[in-house]
Amino acid sequence: MQATTIQPSAQGSSAEIDLNQLKAIASQVRRDILRMVHGCQSGHPGGSLGCTDYLTALYFKVMKRQPAFDMNGKGEDLFFLSNGHVSPLFYSILARAGYFEPAELSTFRQLNSRLQGHPTTHEHLPGVRIASGSLGQGLSVAIGAARTKKLNNDDRRVFCLHGDGELQEGQIWEAAMFAAHHRVDNLIAAVDFNGQQIDGSTEQVMSLGNLRAKWEAFGWKVLESNGNDMEAILNVLDEAIKASGKGQPVMILLHTEMGYGVDFMMGSHKWHGVAPSDEQLQQALAQLPETLGDY
Repeated sequence: MQATTIQPSAQGSSAEIDLNQLKAIASQVRRDILRMVHGCQSGHPGGSLGCTDYLTALYFKVMKRQPAFDMNGKGEDLFFLSNGHVSPLFYSILARAGYFEPAELSTFRQLNSRLQGHPTTHEHLPGVRIASGSLGQGLSVAIGAARTKKLNNDDRRVFCLHGDGELQEGQIWEAAMFAAHHRVDNLIAAVDFNGQQIDGSTEQVMSLGNLRAKWEAFGWKVLESNGNDMEAILNVLDEAIKASGKGQPVMILLHTEMGYGVDFMMGSHKWHGVAPSDEQLQQALAQLPETLGDY
């Protein structure tokens, strides 16, 4: 099967894609993630697999985006990845969304590749607007982009994604205060709430406490969803969009499972940053249908 992409119409809409098609895209993205990390024996498969459904819903159903990449993004919805170690997921989404050819995924983490371990901007990879991987910074950038849209009378929204372990960074909470104080209500943030980070569970490393209560205390509208159920994700994104523009930034807590889609990877922090062996790759791929063609 030849690798294919799915691009939006000239109006930037992908609304015609249905639930089953989204699930099929997510399956292919998960295959891409595994093959990329296996190919270079380096990377972060666990969180990438866990967040796949959310980014699939964003890029192929929810966000208004143009077929050709424009760094300024005027008139488009924007997405910023803050937990940059899930770059295999981000690269696969961008390739399958038509920003560059899926064949380039085979260069992941290779010398002189545009697909570095954490996304950067000096390679000028279409779809990447900020360098990410220094955890805690993405929310600040997203707030700046959202404020810029307001200043430019641009009615589109800004989305961003964070890891739950990332919330242990102080800059996150400074940004959270700023967004609520300045009523940045065209911002929809999300947290990959899987309870795992590189050294163990978030509860063991540094407890996050009651995240819903914390974000609400900081002045945000908070929604929660199963982050590995495509229909639930579409519903919570619809709710988030309806809640935007009402004076509060919106936070979605996505209850996900690290390694989702591959039974022996699920639920363990041990797959945060470990590449599968040849045998493990074949076991994993056998659980995920090839739907858009492997690169």
